[in-house]
Amino acid sequence: MRLTATMFQTLDGVVQGPGGPDEDRSGGFDRGGWLAPYADEGMNEVVTAVFGRAAAFLLGRRTYDIFAAYWPTAPREVDGAPDVVAQRLADLPKHVVSTTLTDPAWAGTEVVGREGADVHSAVERLKEAPPSSVGDELQVHGSPTLVGWLVAQGLLDELRVLTFPVVLGHGERLFPTGSASAAFTLGDVRRTGSGIVVTTYRPAGRPVYRSVDG
Repeated sequence: MRLTATMFQTLDGVVQGPGGPDEDRSGGFDRGGWLAPYADEGMNEVVTAVFGRAAAFLLGRRTYDIFAAYWPTAPREVDGAPDVVAQRLADLPKHVVSTTLTDPAWAGTEVVGREGADVHSAVERLKEAPPSSVGDELQVHGSPTLVGWLVAQGLLDELRVLTFPVVLGHGERLFPTGSASAAFTLGDVRRTGSGIVVTTYRPAGRPVYRSVDG
């Protein structure tokens, strides 16, 4: 399976707490909920299409806890139509990277990294699984620390970024200072009516450094 990551970020790269004021207050973050004013039909179409390609999920511990607090009891239909996000998160396998989570209550969860297990090898095994009948992607959502680690390890196949037209000046960033250097090639680009820019990148090894004049 392809390993993909989908991230929501601000213009200054903040990925923390997009969904609501209390979603993630770690580090004293008090600017959560910045996504809501820009959520539109175009964004919903992108997110629905992404989740429609999922065969399984790989999540960091903090994002897993945020998801597990909401999605297990979320309605599987909205206004009589299937909610693809709720259905996929409920029905598909969820793999969470953690050394402290021992007894996950969310059905369908497997812990990766328990008891000193080699997380790199575990992720490689997950990627080697054949596509399922419902999708061909092992998907990461949120989990910025995990995404940075996957990029550094050369395990990520595709990065999707939804960039919102807002600057916060504070909060956890997708690639903070000290992140591993990496180059990418640009794939698809689209925009939504509210100004969200949706870009797809594929890893392209390490950056090349040279003068612009040759």
